[in-house]
Amino acid sequence: MTADQMIDLMVARLVRERGGARHRWRQRIGAMRLYPRETHPHCNWSVSPTGSVGEIEAVEALTDELRLKHPVLAG
Repeated sequence: MTADQMIDLMVARLVRERGGARHRWRQRIGAMRLYPRETHPHCNWSVSPTGSVGEIEAVEALTDELRLKHPVLAG
């Protein structure tokens, strides 16, 4: 899975589970950062969520869940 595919998946899940607009959730997810596999062999990605406490909590909970299923992303 690529970083763009992961963002699309996250946005779709957040809209379905929490409601709201796709654009707003995309902004709330923030920047996705990919790390080299050499230095991060178990999980090579992270996001920088923004927004209200509830929005950040929703993004972080989903991120934790998806990291278990997709720990390594392609560039």
